[in-house]
Amino acid sequence: MTPKKITSSERQQPVNIHDVAERAGVAISSISRVLSGHPDVSDRMRAKVEAAAAELGYEPDFTAQSLRSGATKTIGFIVRDISNPFFGVIAQKCEQELRKAGYSMLVMNSDGDTETEAANIKLLRRRKIDGLIASLVAEDAPKLKAALSELKAPVVLIDREVKGLNASAIIGNHHQGVHDAVADLLRLGHRRIAFVSGSTRVFITRDRLQGFEDAFKEAGVEIPSDLISLGTFDAEFGESETLRLFDLKNPPTALLAGGIGTTSGAMRAWQQLGITPGKDIGFVAIDEWPLFDVFGQQFSSVYRDPAVIGRSSAEIILQSLKGEKPQNVFVETTYMPRESSAGGLA
Repeated sequence: MTPKKITSSERQQPVNIHDVAERAGVAISSISRVLSGHPDVSDRMRAKVEAAAAELGYEPDFTAQSLRSGATKTIGFIVRDISNPFFGVIAQKCEQELRKAGYSMLVMNSDGDTETEAANIKLLRRRKIDGLIASLVAEDAPKLKAALSELKAPVVLIDREVKGLNASAIIGNHHQGVHDAVADLLRLGHRRIAFVSGSTRVFITRDRLQGFEDAFKEAGVEIPSDLISLGTFDAEFGESETLRLFDLKNPPTALLAGGIGTTSGAMRAWQQLGITPGKDIGFVAIDEWPLFDVFGQQFSSVYRDPAVIGRSSAEIILQSLKGEKPQNVFVETTYMPRESSAGGLA
């Protein structure tokens, strides 16, 4: 017969580690090793302790554990816009890896605002997080840099470079993917190619812009500087700038949208204008949108794997917590040519 699970309410007093040790018939030190995930514990001992804890309904006091160990087993995760499905996948894969290692993840959204981001970092510092994974709004905001320097915990940046910060980073080769996309558009016959993306205050835009310009230089074609629009990664910016670009006397024949937010904004604008991407306009999306297949058309894209980024972020932060030095991990981006690149050339 399976022993009845005894709840704390039935006992009148909260179950503590001494109760578990008594039920399991082992020393308190053995209980501590099992519950903290110590590797030097036999399978038999682990099973005995876990069974006793389950029977008694014992729940570890994480606050007390953190006071004793100096670690909260919590990793902060800050992102500009968690509603972006690309970052949703990163967060999901990151959390899965951290959970396997016995860590929880606290997600905070910055809404694209550096002031909010700095406040979020300060809040996480007060919560005594063991490490931070972040995709920052900007790299040069003074309050943000100050908050990061005060954190005193390992940091992993996603596609960001903060000067003077001793942090690890997941860095994408965005130059290559955008360069290949623009080179293909030029080969197809496009010359008026627009680029709408976020600010150059972050590495990812600077690297993409360099790839865009280098493709034109290598082809011996003048860079259409009037078609380069850099501001934010939001859908609102993508929509307004796409409308503005297509109101020009000499509008673009193709457009690169720098991110999922920008892509959704461009799609809204084209819907208003009665323009079909891939037919009336050449189109390349930077980062793939999960709902592309709904449109019944194969959109060209510059692809990077968010699952790899999420898992790698977790692996690096865990290595940092073991005392390893900060490191950079590089992720390739790949141009995926599909039907939409040739639109707008009829």
